[in-house]
Amino acid sequence: MNVLTIPSQPFSDQRPGTSGLRKKVKVFQTPHYLENFVQAVFDTQTDLKGGTLVLGGDGRFYNREAIQIILRMAVANGVQRILVGQGGLLSTPAASCVIRKYQTDGGIILSASHNPGGPEEDFGIKFNTPNGGPAPEAVTEAIFSRTQTIERYLTTDSDPLDLDTKGSYSIGAATIDIIDPVEDYAALMKTLFDFDRIHQLFNSGHFSMRFDAMHAITGPYAKQILENMLGAEPGTVINGKPLEDFGQGHPDPNLVHAHEVVKLVSGPKGVNFAAASDGDGDRNMILGHDFFVTPSDSLAVMAANAHLIKGYADGIRGIARSMPTSQAADRVANQLGLTCYETPTGWKFFGNLLDADKITLCGEESFGTGSNHVREKDGLWAVLFWLNLLAVKQQSVESIVKQHWGDFGRNYYTRYDYEGIDKSAAEGLMDHLRNLLPTLPENNLEQYQVEFADDFAYTDPVDGSRSEHQGIRIGFTDGSRIVYRLSGTGTEGATLRIYLEAFEPDPSKQMMPTADVMQPLVSISTSLAEIEARTGRNRPTVIT
Repeated sequence: MNVLTIPSQPFSDQRPGTSGLRKKVKVFQTPHYLENFVQAVFDTQTDLKGGTLVLGGDGRFYNREAIQIILRMAVANGVQRILVGQGGLLSTPAASCVIRKYQTDGGIILSASHNPGGPEEDFGIKFNTPNGGPAPEAVTEAIFSRTQTIERYLTTDSDPLDLDTKGSYSIGAATIDIIDPVEDYAALMKTLFDFDRIHQLFNSGHFSMRFDAMHAITGPYAKQILENMLGAEPGTVINGKPLEDFGQGHPDPNLVHAHEVVKLVSGPKGVNFAAASDGDGDRNMILGHDFFVTPSDSLAVMAANAHLIKGYADGIRGIARSMPTSQAADRVANQLGLTCYETPTGWKFFGNLLDADKITLCGEESFGTGSNHVREKDGLWAVLFWLNLLAVKQQSVESIVKQHWGDFGRNYYTRYDYEGIDKSAAEGLMDHLRNLLPTLPENNLEQYQVEFADDFAYTDPVDGSRSEHQGIRIGFTDGSRIVYRLSGTGTEGATLRIYLEAFEPDPSKQMMPTADVMQPLVSISTSLAEIEARTGRNRPTVIT
């Protein structure tokens, strides 16, 4: 084996977003493109030299080829030990679990999360730090800065490694361990949840479930845990085989893209409980019979009932939610005497709070919830939490949520996504809104009085770091809100997200259709932002 020094030149577009670097597959296949970014990781994360690295991905197209490239580069850069998921597979939460369990010096995760996969679709890469979480802004900025000055990368001329056979292999001075991608994660789940009680639920004769893995990474995890360990009937997990193109589907667990499992929970023959996860396993959708649980409500219900769950029976330290997520969790925190932190979008912002033991549970409206067990959001963990809660309370999903609304009030919530719009038009729209902000407070927008209007900024309470321009917030005196934000998870154009929230404390008014309740806010939000005039769109791409 020889170490090779390959001359290269910078690419200007390698700044990571909220979830790493995401581009079309063809961009990553450009000579030196992936290699430059990976070398920037090794050049800036110096503990990896002589240290241990975790490596795996969601199995999308180009995953296996990228892993072979990274393995050769890791060896050339002096990484002593590399833990690789069998077949090149590791869900994002499982990678975080492995990083933390074996106290490694970080991990490289290959995923574009919920984005489509295939030769013409998306690919992504991100570095997770030794705490198991996504790299904070200081680290991602250092990596990007290095990509802009890079002049060479290191690799080897070693043969491709057999990724499909577990065991230890040597390349030069490095040891590569091909590990079971599910085993460590499943063992962690067993410490958090009452598997015996969930097993009894599955064998009660009156409970049925379906889990849609969407031909993505969680298929093997769900089959092992739900069917093999907890006794769910065979076939509970659907679309369970990970495919490079996710079966030509869109692995985003929402009511639009996970329509197959939505049908299975609907109507007289629908199952009692259903769930779905996304491309890399960190998102979740929770469904009861003919009943959808918004991610915001899911976080709030979890927080209110955490004391009933084995791993959280001693209570929780605090809660955090991303700014666009509804304020339902705030109401639970207030009643429990806990702090609820409002952070920018991006799971990395929860990391400091978790490490400082300021919070136990956290979540985002974009179908992500998690806890202090790892440093990523965790789709299957959320499903197991709900299963444990159903087993303890012996109620339906619908009755649990409605009871919660009765106790805390209901935060009606919806999100409008305008995908793939012109980036300059989107940025112009946001600038237009920023210019309006000083004129809005104490004025009326139709029947709503504006209480505050700002461009959200966040000061981390742990390290004092400052993040600005995180989204436009317009809050009304009755607790309603409109939030505008440009998403950083796409690979082409821009995605404008509009988040709408209306609070209803009266139980007699909590069963109104969400669309009816939100219509006045929809009208205000679209006219205020001049959506159609500025983007050419007269309707959103997706409503969730």
